[in-house]
Amino acid sequence: MTRLRCLLALVLLLVATAARASDLRVCADPNYMPFSNRAGEGFENKIADIVGKALGEQVVYFWGSYRGNGGFSEFLSRTLDAGKCDVVINMPYGSEEELTTDPYYASSYVFVFKKGKNYDVENMDSVILHKVKIGFEEGTPPQDGLKIRDLIFDAEPFHVGDDEGVSPASMLEAVENGRVDIMITWEPAVGWFLKNYPNLRVLRVPNTRAMGSPEQYMFSMAMGVRKGNEALCGKLNRVIAAHKSDIQAVLEQYNVKLYPAANETP
Repeated sequence: MTRLRCLLALVLLLVATAARASDLRVCADPNYMPFSNRAGEGFENKIADIVGKALGEQVVYFWGSYRGNGGFSEFLSRTLDAGKCDVVINMPYGSEEELTTDPYYASSYVFVFKKGKNYDVENMDSVILHKVKIGFEEGTPPQDGLKIRDLIFDAEPFHVGDDEGVSPASMLEAVENGRVDIMITWEPAVGWFLKNYPNLRVLRVPNTRAMGSPEQYMFSMAMGVRKGNEALCGKLNRVIAAHKSDIQAVLEQYNVKLYPAANETP
Protein backbone atom coordinates (compact mmCIF):
# COMPACT_ATOMS: atom_id res chain seq x y z
CA MET A 1 0.00 0.00 0.00
CA THR A 2 2.88 2.36 0.86
CA ARG A 3 4.48 1.64 -2.52
CA LEU A 4 1.16 2.33 -4.27
CA ARG A 5 0.83 5.66 -2.50
CA CYS A 6 4.37 6.60 -3.54
CA LEU A 7 3.65 5.72 -7.16
CA LEU A 8 0.43 7.73 -7.06
CA ALA A 9 2.25 10.72 -5.59
CA LEU A 10 4.91 10.45 -8.31
CA VAL A 11 2.25 10.37 -11.02
CA LEU A 12 0.54 13.44 -9.57
CA LEU A 13 3.87 15.25 -9.38
CA LEU A 14 4.62 14.46 -13.03
CA VAL A 15 1.17 15.63 -14.08
CA ALA A 16 1.56 18.88 -12.13
CA THR A 17 5.01 19.44 -13.63
CA ALA A 18 3.67 18.88 -17.13
CA ALA A 19 0.85 21.33 -16.45
CA ARG A 20 3.29 24.00 -15.26
CA ALA A 21 5.41 23.46 -18.37
CA SER A 22 2.41 24.45 -20.53
CA ASP A 23 1.89 27.73 -18.66
CA LEU A 24 3.24 31.13 -19.64
CA ARG A 25 4.09 32.50 -16.19
CA VAL A 26 3.88 36.28 -16.37
CA CYS A 27 5.13 38.75 -13.74
CA ALA A 28 2.75 41.72 -13.49
CA ASP A 29 1.39 44.46 -11.25
CA PRO A 30 -2.15 43.73 -9.97
CA ASN A 31 -3.26 47.38 -9.91
CA TYR A 32 -1.37 49.71 -12.23
CA MET A 33 -3.52 50.73 -15.16
CA PRO A 34 -3.08 51.16 -18.05
CA PHE A 35 -0.27 48.61 -17.75
CA SER A 36 -1.97 45.71 -15.97
CA ASN A 37 -4.47 44.65 -13.33
CA ARG A 38 -6.03 41.48 -11.96
CA ALA A 39 -9.04 41.89 -14.24
CA GLY A 40 -6.79 41.67 -17.30
CA GLU A 41 -7.68 45.16 -18.51
CA GLY A 42 -4.19 46.58 -19.14
CA PHE A 43 -2.21 46.57 -22.37
CA GLU A 44 0.38 44.24 -20.81
CA ASN A 45 -2.46 41.78 -20.10
CA LYS A 46 -3.67 41.96 -23.70
CA ILE A 47 -0.17 41.46 -25.10
CA ALA A 48 0.38 38.53 -22.73
CA ASP A 49 -2.81 36.97 -24.15
CA ILE A 50 -1.42 37.30 -27.68
CA VAL A 51 1.84 35.64 -26.64
CA GLY A 52 0.13 32.85 -24.73
CA LYS A 53 -2.17 32.06 -27.65
CA ALA A 54 0.73 32.08 -30.12
CA LEU A 55 2.72 29.67 -27.94
CA GLY A 56 -0.30 27.50 -27.14
CA GLU A 57 0.22 28.17 -23.44
CA GLN A 58 -2.10 29.34 -20.69
CA VAL A 59 -1.22 32.72 -19.20
CA VAL A 60 -0.72 32.44 -15.44
CA TYR A 61 0.15 35.54 -13.41
CA PHE A 62 2.38 36.08 -10.44
CA TRP A 63 1.40 39.43 -9.01
CA GLY A 64 3.74 41.95 -7.45
CA SER A 65 3.75 45.73 -7.28
CA TYR A 66 6.08 47.70 -9.55
CA ARG A 67 5.91 50.49 -7.00
CA GLY A 68 7.00 51.07 -3.43
CA ASN A 69 10.47 50.63 -1.94
CA GLY A 70 12.97 49.60 -4.56
CA GLY A 71 10.59 50.21 -7.46
CA PHE A 72 10.78 48.11 -10.61
CA SER A 73 14.19 46.63 -9.74
CA GLU A 74 12.81 45.28 -6.46
CA PHE A 75 9.80 43.92 -8.34
CA LEU A 76 12.11 42.00 -10.68
CA SER A 77 14.09 40.66 -7.73
CA ARG A 78 10.98 39.39 -5.95
CA THR A 79 9.32 37.89 -9.01
CA LEU A 80 11.33 37.11 -12.13
CA ASP A 81 14.73 36.63 -10.49
CA ALA A 82 13.15 34.56 -7.71
CA GLY A 83 11.81 32.11 -10.31
CA LYS A 84 8.17 32.73 -9.45
CA CYS A 85 7.41 33.72 -13.05
CA ASP A 86 9.26 33.69 -16.35
CA VAL A 87 8.49 36.81 -18.36
CA VAL A 88 7.88 40.53 -17.88
CA ILE A 89 5.84 41.93 -20.74
CA ASN A 90 7.10 45.52 -20.69
CA MET A 91 10.59 46.70 -19.80
CA PRO A 92 13.35 48.80 -21.41
CA TYR A 93 15.17 47.09 -24.27
CA GLY A 94 18.78 46.27 -23.47
CA SER A 95 18.30 46.44 -19.71
CA GLU A 96 21.32 45.18 -17.82
CA GLU A 97 19.08 43.65 -15.14
CA GLU A 98 17.52 40.94 -17.33
CA LEU A 99 17.73 39.35 -20.77
CA THR A 100 15.46 41.32 -23.09
CA THR A 101 13.75 40.34 -26.32
CA ASP A 102 13.80 42.33 -29.52
CA PRO A 103 11.99 45.63 -28.95
CA TYR A 104 8.36 45.66 -30.03
CA TYR A 105 7.60 49.35 -29.60
CA ALA A 106 9.22 52.64 -28.70
CA SER A 107 7.66 55.60 -26.96
CA SER A 108 8.71 58.81 -25.28
CA TYR A 109 8.42 61.18 -22.38
CA VAL A 110 6.10 64.05 -23.25
CA PHE A 111 5.08 67.56 -22.32
CA VAL A 112 1.40 67.86 -21.38
CA PHE A 113 -0.35 71.23 -21.15
CA LYS A 114 -3.68 72.90 -21.91
CA LYS A 115 -4.35 73.46 -25.60
CA GLY A 116 -5.45 77.03 -25.00
CA LYS A 117 -2.08 78.00 -23.55
CA ASN A 118 -0.19 77.63 -26.87
CA TYR A 119 3.12 77.32 -25.04
CA ASP A 120 6.19 77.52 -27.30
CA VAL A 121 7.78 74.36 -25.90
CA GLU A 122 10.02 72.44 -28.30
CA ASN A 123 12.51 70.77 -25.97
CA MET A 124 13.90 70.87 -22.46
CA ASP A 125 15.79 74.08 -23.29
CA SER A 126 12.64 76.04 -24.22
CA VAL A 127 12.52 79.45 -22.53
CA ILE A 128 8.90 78.96 -21.47
CA LEU A 129 9.95 76.29 -18.97
CA HIS A 130 11.56 79.05 -16.87
CA LYS A 131 8.25 80.92 -16.72
CA VAL A 132 5.70 78.25 -15.82
CA LYS A 133 4.98 75.77 -13.05
CA ILE A 134 6.37 72.37 -14.07
CA GLY A 135 5.30 68.97 -12.82
CA PHE A 136 7.33 65.82 -13.36
CA GLU A 137 7.29 62.16 -12.44
CA GLU A 138 9.95 61.59 -9.81
CA GLY A 139 12.74 59.15 -10.55
CA THR A 140 12.54 59.53 -14.32
CA PRO A 141 14.91 61.05 -16.93
CA PRO A 142 13.06 64.41 -17.00
CA GLN A 143 14.02 64.89 -13.36
CA ASP A 144 17.70 64.81 -14.35
CA GLY A 145 17.00 67.15 -17.26
CA LEU A 146 15.37 69.65 -14.94
CA LYS A 147 18.30 69.46 -12.51
CA ILE A 148 20.80 70.20 -15.27
CA ARG A 149 18.88 73.37 -16.15
CA ASP A 150 18.29 74.52 -12.55
CA LEU A 151 14.55 74.06 -13.01
CA ILE A 152 14.09 71.39 -10.37
CA PHE A 153 13.71 73.68 -7.34
CA ASP A 154 10.48 75.28 -8.52
CA ALA A 155 9.08 72.13 -10.12
CA GLU A 156 6.63 69.78 -8.38
CA PRO A 157 7.43 66.04 -8.19
CA PHE A 158 4.66 63.47 -8.59
CA HIS A 159 5.20 60.05 -7.02
CA VAL A 160 3.04 57.93 -9.32
CA GLY A 161 5.82 55.41 -9.88
CA ASP A 162 6.38 55.04 -6.13
CA ASP A 163 2.99 55.13 -4.44
CA GLU A 164 0.69 52.14 -4.90
CA GLY A 165 -2.86 53.03 -5.78
CA VAL A 166 -2.00 56.42 -7.31
CA SER A 167 -3.22 56.60 -10.90
CA PRO A 168 -1.15 58.25 -13.65
CA ALA A 169 -4.35 60.15 -14.41
CA SER A 170 -3.56 62.28 -11.35
CA MET A 171 -0.83 63.98 -13.39
CA LEU A 172 -3.32 64.94 -16.10
CA GLU A 173 -5.73 66.17 -13.46
CA ALA A 174 -3.00 68.41 -12.05
CA VAL A 175 -2.69 70.12 -15.44
CA GLU A 176 -6.45 70.29 -15.91
CA ASN A 177 -7.06 72.01 -12.57
CA GLY A 178 -4.10 74.39 -12.89
CA ARG A 179 -1.95 72.90 -10.16
CA VAL A 180 0.87 72.81 -12.73
CA ASP A 181 1.16 74.40 -16.17
CA ILE A 182 3.28 71.76 -17.93
CA MET A 183 3.62 68.12 -16.89
CA ILE A 184 6.52 65.96 -18.09
CA THR A 185 5.79 62.24 -17.95
CA TRP A 186 6.02 58.86 -19.75
CA GLU A 187 3.45 58.90 -22.55
CA PRO A 188 2.28 55.24 -22.30
CA ALA A 189 1.29 55.87 -18.68
CA VAL A 190 -1.14 58.67 -19.54
CA GLY A 191 -2.24 58.04 -23.13
CA TRP A 192 -5.13 55.79 -22.11
CA PHE A 193 -6.53 58.49 -19.80
CA LEU A 194 -6.30 61.35 -22.30
CA LYS A 195 -9.77 60.55 -23.67
CA ASN A 196 -11.09 62.05 -20.45
CA TYR A 197 -9.03 65.24 -20.91
CA PRO A 198 -9.82 66.61 -24.39
CA ASN A 199 -8.44 70.04 -23.51
CA LEU A 200 -4.89 68.77 -23.03
CA ARG A 201 -2.15 68.73 -25.66
CA VAL A 202 0.76 66.29 -25.74
CA LEU A 203 4.16 66.94 -27.35
CA ARG A 204 7.14 64.60 -27.42
CA VAL A 205 10.25 65.57 -25.45
CA PRO A 206 13.08 65.25 -28.01
CA ASN A 207 16.49 63.87 -27.09
CA THR A 208 18.29 66.97 -28.35
CA ARG A 209 19.60 69.78 -26.16
CA ALA A 210 21.04 73.22 -26.87
CA MET A 211 24.49 72.40 -25.46
CA GLY A 212 26.24 69.19 -24.49
CA SER A 213 25.51 65.59 -25.41
CA PRO A 214 21.96 64.45 -26.22
CA GLU A 215 19.70 63.26 -23.42
CA GLN A 216 17.45 60.23 -23.73
CA TYR A 217 13.71 60.64 -23.43
CA MET A 218 12.58 58.07 -26.02
CA PHE A 219 13.00 54.40 -25.13
CA SER A 220 12.53 51.13 -26.97
CA MET A 221 10.54 48.61 -24.94
CA ALA A 222 10.79 44.83 -24.93
CA MET A 223 9.85 41.77 -22.93
CA GLY A 224 12.22 40.50 -20.26
CA VAL A 225 13.24 37.02 -19.08
CA ARG A 226 15.85 35.81 -16.61
CA LYS A 227 19.44 35.93 -17.80
CA GLY A 228 20.39 32.57 -19.28
CA ASN A 229 16.88 31.77 -20.50
CA GLU A 230 17.76 32.18 -24.17
CA ALA A 231 15.27 29.47 -25.16
CA LEU A 232 12.26 31.45 -23.93
CA CYS A 233 13.73 34.69 -25.26
CA GLY A 234 14.01 33.12 -28.70
CA LYS A 235 10.40 31.91 -28.58
CA LEU A 236 9.20 35.36 -27.59
CA ASN A 237 11.21 36.97 -30.39
CA ARG A 238 9.47 34.72 -32.91
CA VAL A 239 6.08 35.69 -31.50
CA ILE A 240 6.98 39.39 -31.65
CA ALA A 241 8.04 39.06 -35.29
CA ALA A 242 4.98 37.05 -36.32
CA HIS A 243 2.40 39.11 -34.39
CA LYS A 244 3.81 42.62 -34.66
CA SER A 245 0.60 44.05 -36.12
CA ASP A 246 -1.55 42.44 -33.41
CA ILE A 247 0.67 43.85 -30.67
CA GLN A 248 0.72 47.30 -32.20
CA ALA A 249 -3.07 47.21 -32.50
CA VAL A 250 -3.28 46.69 -28.74
CA LEU A 251 -0.92 49.59 -28.07
CA GLU A 252 -2.90 51.86 -30.39
CA GLN A 253 -6.11 50.83 -28.61
CA TYR A 254 -4.54 52.17 -25.40
CA ASN A 255 -3.46 55.35 -27.18
CA VAL A 256 0.24 54.59 -26.84
CA LYS A 257 2.03 56.84 -29.33
CA LEU A 258 4.43 54.67 -31.33
CA TYR A 259 7.83 55.63 -32.68
CA PRO A 260 10.37 53.50 -34.57
CA ALA A 261 11.90 50.94 -32.16
CA ALA A 262 15.63 50.38 -31.81
CA ASN A 263 15.71 47.70 -34.54
CA GLU A 264 13.61 49.67 -37.03
CA THR A 265 14.21 52.51 -39.44
CA PRO A 266 12.06 55.65 -39.25
